[in-house]
Amino acid sequence: MPKIALISPKGPLYRYRGGIFKKNLRYAPLTLTTLASLIPDDLNMEVEIYDEGIEEINLSLEADLICMTVITGTAKRAYELSEHFRKRHIPVVLGGPHITLAPEDAQANADCVVTGYAERTWPSLLRDFSRGELKARYDQAADFNLEGLPFPRRELLKKHSYLTTHTFEATRACIHSCDFCVVPSAWGTKPFQKPVHEIIADIKQHRASKIIFLDLNLIGDTDYAARLFEALIPLKLKWFGLSTTILIKNKDLLNLAARSGCAGLLMGFESLSSKNLQLTGKPFNKPADYAEISHVLHSKEITLMACFTFGMDDDDPEIFMKTAKFAVEANIDLPRYAIVTPFPGTGLYQRLKQEQRILTENWDLYDGQHVVFEPKLMSAQQLYDGHELAWKYTYSAKSIMKRLAGSRTQLPVSMLANMGYRFYANHLRDFYNCDWIIGQGRN
Repeated sequence: MPKIALISPKGPLYRYRGGIFKKNLRYAPLTLTTLASLIPDDLNMEVEIYDEGIEEINLSLEADLICMTVITGTAKRAYELSEHFRKRHIPVVLGGPHITLAPEDAQANADCVVTGYAERTWPSLLRDFSRGELKARYDQAADFNLEGLPFPRRELLKKHSYLTTHTFEATRACIHSCDFCVVPSAWGTKPFQKPVHEIIADIKQHRASKIIFLDLNLIGDTDYAARLFEALIPLKLKWFGLSTTILIKNKDLLNLAARSGCAGLLMGFESLSSKNLQLTGKPFNKPADYAEISHVLHSKEITLMACFTFGMDDDDPEIFMKTAKFAVEANIDLPRYAIVTPFPGTGLYQRLKQEQRILTENWDLYDGQHVVFEPKLMSAQQLYDGHELAWKYTYSAKSIMKRLAGSRTQLPVSMLANMGYRFYANHLRDFYNCDWIIGQGRN
């Protein structure tokens, strides 16, 4: 019986040994369980899943085909694993966001690369492989859609190693075109949707009381979102997901989300600078509205994880504490900070490349917490130091207590998450720094 090994390579955030995040902040991904569910029954293939975020990979594992899903921050590790297994004469297939964004970067490191969403091409790839006719490249099928797919094979995961395996998705892609985001560059802005009844059936079989939607923008199509929320109401569960700030302007949809069990939302606030938001293609965000967004969500018993990105062209050294103090005063339950990262293939990457501001293409450093480009109004070291300062201020004991006292929403869950991010804030320098730049004489 042919055996397929599906692998998620390790990155700096989650890894079995030495990662900055521990189990309490890691939920189960869907990519590999989805691929496992799509293996044609008639091929009679055995499949195993390996996630380097929760376990060490046995480099002596036996398999007839190795397949990895790759983001930019794990590309180098994926290439290392690929070289090892190919030397053992095991063919390797690479897919995922980084491969879609930069297939030419990956082609020499694999026997086969897959670009775009693979649900419709993956079975064809496996049939070709079984016939000894594996092609060098497979691209997203022109007729791609999310209808009628089998449920992900979550039973293949080591469920006790995750915070939860109750992760689901309803939609793919995003209708917006933010220049720093990999989504429009990799997959375009056409939304794809699963039939609502199929999502509900998948949720029901797990009998979960809390679930996470991994959709990049659950409300991209408001009519579809309303149908989904209506269908969730009878399940009487709590769900967490991602949304844009546009939701707050749609009171009917917001009320429906709350009735459906929405308990927490991640929103990309990105910046307190309107100029930055215009430059990056996210003008619908209005910094003047951020505090009210936090207040309105709390009034609906919905927690807010607000994400801010440092290093955009209008950011100067004052932005870090300005943002951190705002996050505390606005009672944001779980603020998150990232350093803007020009992922290959994005509009931001192309612009910074043209301006000769890219400092390195060492993909290990493309993780949202390293400085890989030359900022406009500060040095790379100032950007790193300010980002670390914001994390530490926001997750000091005093700031945590002030934020949560003002929010008073989902307090047990919020406190647990805040303790996880407090650990993260106080260990940033152990995992991320600018030493590599200083070693090259840059600052």
